[in-house]
Amino acid sequence: MDREIRERAESLVKEMTLDEKTGMLHGARLFETAGIPRLGIPPLKMSDGPMGVRHEFEGTRWKTIGHSDDYVTYLPCNSALAATWNRTLAGEIGSVLGEEARGRGKDVILAPGINIKRSPLCGRNFEYFSEDPYLTKEMAVPFIQGVQLFDVAACVKHFAGNNQETERLWVNVEIEEQVLRQIYLPAFYEAVTKGGAMAVMGAYNRLCGEHCCESRFLLDRILREEWAYDGVVISDWGAVHHTDRAAACSLDIEMSVTSDFDAYCMADPLKEKVLSGEIRECEIDEKVTRILALMMRLHMLDGRRKSGSYNTDSHRRKALEAARESVVLLKNEKGCLPLQRERLRRILLIGENAERLHANGGGSAEIKALYEISPLMGLKSRLGGNVQVDFVQGYCSCGDIKEEKKQGWQETSLENGGGQTGKRETKDSRLEMRRRELRLEAVSLADQYDTVIYIGGLDHSHDCEGNDREDMKLPYEQDVLISELLNVRPDMIVVMVAGSPVEMGAWIDRADTVVWGWYAGMEGGSALAEVLLGETVPSGKLPETFYKTHTDCSAHVLGEFPGGEKVTYGEGMYVGYRYNDTFGVEPQFCFGHGLSYTTFEYSALRLERERGCIHFMIENTGETAGKETAQVYIRRGKKDAPLQELIGFEKIFLEKGEKKEVVIEIETVTAGCEIRVGSSSRDIRLRCEG
Repeated sequence: MDREIRERAESLVKEMTLDEKTGMLHGARLFETAGIPRLGIPPLKMSDGPMGVRHEFEGTRWKTIGHSDDYVTYLPCNSALAATWNRTLAGEIGSVLGEEARGRGKDVILAPGINIKRSPLCGRNFEYFSEDPYLTKEMAVPFIQGVQLFDVAACVKHFAGNNQETERLWVNVEIEEQVLRQIYLPAFYEAVTKGGAMAVMGAYNRLCGEHCCESRFLLDRILREEWAYDGVVISDWGAVHHTDRAAACSLDIEMSVTSDFDAYCMADPLKEKVLSGEIRECEIDEKVTRILALMMRLHMLDGRRKSGSYNTDSHRRKALEAARESVVLLKNEKGCLPLQRERLRRILLIGENAERLHANGGGSAEIKALYEISPLMGLKSRLGGNVQVDFVQGYCSCGDIKEEKKQGWQETSLENGGGQTGKRETKDSRLEMRRRELRLEAVSLADQYDTVIYIGGLDHSHDCEGNDREDMKLPYEQDVLISELLNVRPDMIVVMVAGSPVEMGAWIDRADTVVWGWYAGMEGGSALAEVLLGETVPSGKLPETFYKTHTDCSAHVLGEFPGGEKVTYGEGMYVGYRYNDTFGVEPQFCFGHGLSYTTFEYSALRLERERGCIHFMIENTGETAGKETAQVYIRRGKKDAPLQELIGFEKIFLEKGEKKEVVIEIETVTAGCEIRVGSSSRDIRLRCEG
């Protein structure tokens, strides 16, 4: 901490009463701490979330205010952003979020989520970047730096080992310390050291017996002592359980979902323990000092603060740019894509996700989007009146017992352990009949159109805070619908919109063309349409393994998910592709996979050990310009180590026929290692000895 800032903060603390100090350490409203008007100290105002600044709630209850001033730019989810493999875009999307948070008068934005995707079933995976710690940190650091350009603190979450929603308040994560440090902590380390994140949010769960927001091991030993972190630590909402433990560790602010603010552990109970001598007031002073230092860094006390803005044209353009680069072309075996605009006459779109909007779901990621372009709107608005684009529902989601969260769900979010594993919907004869009717309609129409595009996947009944999936199966009888449609239209284009992978085994071998979209923000439908029509050449790459089934994931084979009172990370280092590649388990689509409308050739790999970098050439050998993400993996050759691990990547643009040298900095390479360069984890083009 800067000495001048610390001295100013300590001077202010000396002027405060005990009530004023404790008022800064806990929520006084649902998203605010108490200010001290007589000293010119404002409240600290916070907001979710990762996909845009959340709508406004009344201060003491989870009721939306309902005015028109909290509509915002809806940004692609972190999974979509990670699929771009574009550090520059990550920084620019972070700056959009930071500028909009400041424009809405916020001081702390509760983002980004950087937990590792241990299992594809975690309900909040769409909020996280990747299964890989290197890719996660490489995207998170510029994102954080972008947010903080606008006098807003990024609050990275959830620290740490928060990889499931089931029993998230109480589940005890059992994990070897080496695995914790090499898989689950590197992104947090880079976020606070290189990214400069001004705030960290503690997780709900327990780690090796301690609640994360009361953990001396996590917050004191690792975060404060080893990483020399001097920023503010904020609890997740309702994650503090003991006054003495919270006061004794490096937690600074307690937030929760209830309106009995004075009863919070760090409120009146803390004051009473200070007065009784059980807790020293100097421990409170240190927490207040850190909070004041944050306010000074954000220029909250000196009148020199940036004002920010929201819903600007430039923000919407940047959301579109990120959405474009997030689309992943999984299969294009017969070259059906891109569609030839001049040949299009009649298009049939089938599936709820062609028309469904997603901004207002997902739990704390929900926002009020200024607008959201659906795939149906995206296609029709681009093709105009000379092409007939029709829509049929194909399937219906109504009746699913895993309903989207309703207004005020936060009030009960601490019940039943804080989360659960969703169950398959119960049989309902009326619902089955309705879906059969919708299927028959879609199948009967499919052969009457020149082009048929299916747009299905998941929604925020399944990708949602507080709810893990039971398996990876597509809901709403979509497998049956897709199979029947492919019987009639084997040339049908299949598009999946979701935040987590799904099983495709029932139809993937018969589908020649498959495109993966995400919750891609307000311009997601526009970006998808551009890719389908060839206006944008796809360049997205998977930031996670797409398993054939969840039982091909190491968390379910070697470890436990979701566990009971505890969950054992028995898979150790073998997370995601590390497990599949090492033990020869075939994924549906591998980590780093993503096709293009053009082709790239790699050549001339050489290692420059002294400078810590590698050089190689990439040439665009196809018929159109495009972007390629070259990925660098290392095979360490050690016993009981993963077969390979990502250690570098670079995304480059090449015109048709253009050839460029790529230089990528990598870690120090020891003898016996092998450097691998390729287009995905299973499409290795070049190798050299270390």
